Amino acid sequence: MQSTKTKLEDKLKIGLIQTAPVWLNRDKTAEKIIDYIKKAARENCNIAAFGEGLLPGYPFWIEHTNGAEFNSAVQKEIYSYYLSQAVDIEAGHLDKICQTAKNEHIALYLGCIERPQDRGGHSLYCSLVFIDKKGEIKSVHRKLMPTYEERLVWSPGDGHGLQVHRMGAFTAGGLNCWENWMPLARAAMYAQGEDLHFAVWPGSKRNTEDITRCIAKESRSFVVSVSGLMRRLDIPADMPHSELLQESCPEVMADGGSCAAGPDGEWLVKPLTGEEGLTTVVIDHARVREERQNFDPSGHYSRPDVTKLTINRERQRILRFEI
Repeated sequence: MQSTKTKLEDKLKIGLIQTAPVWLNRDKTAEKIIDYIKKAARENCNIAAFGEGLLPGYPFWIEHTNGAEFNSAVQKEIYSYYLSQAVDIEAGHLDKICQTAKNEHIALYLGCIERPQDRGGHSLYCSLVFIDKKGEIKSVHRKLMPTYEERLVWSPGDGHGLQVHRMGAFTAGGLNCWENWMPLARAAMYAQGEDLHFAVWPGSKRNTEDITRCIAKESRSFVVSVSGLMRRLDIPADMPHSELLQESCPEVMADGGSCAAGPDGEWLVKPLTGEEGLTTVVIDHARVREERQNFDPSGHYSRPDVTKLTINRERQRILRFEI
């Protein structure tokens, strides 16, 4: 019989935070994130997760303002503004969030737009940052391939952040948006023992309702999809070309869709749309062990003598000093 202590260690409480950014405002969005971290901590969550690129926001303007027009003054001016509000981790832009995680004793998955110094500081990467309950940044995963029009503002990432992290009995990992459709990216996480997968999205139920359950059934893991929101009313008046965006953007650009599925693929939280807020779910590692009895994609049901995967974990950069 399983002991009471073991049963408690098997449990994990997760906070799904579905919210809109204070769009393209790094400091005010960070304040909003900190408020939600505190709310999740008050609900005794062990870990909380936010949507893709939430800090300071997803580039919704591209689709609605002819983002592919070459040498466009409009696109240059908005990009410049976006770059000024992006996250420079080395400059301390996440320090207050990390300190809050430490104070509240809660781990985080946070989607942000990163302008890393190791790539010169003028290009943007869609990054998923894992912060542990001690407030320490343990991994920064830069999205391997921006999707469609995202490539007009985001750069391709690398494999350095394809890492997993222990959370009690669980091993947690995460991917950005359509990376979750990439079989080898998923396999890279499974092979490291992942049994709690975080999929982060800019928002919209159409993105989350199929793949969330698909990954859960494929991996026999818990899968948590966390999405953002974006509405016309979230466009700030003080950003470049705000009037053009108000005219060209629909009333709702991202309707949420945050959800969670168990290792049998059944819904624990069905996709939530239209509203901001914190949703919590308690998961039990015993369910993972039960479902792995008949299928374990990197264990007893794998054939590494026939197929195996190689990951390049090197952080890609253009400059290397030799002394």
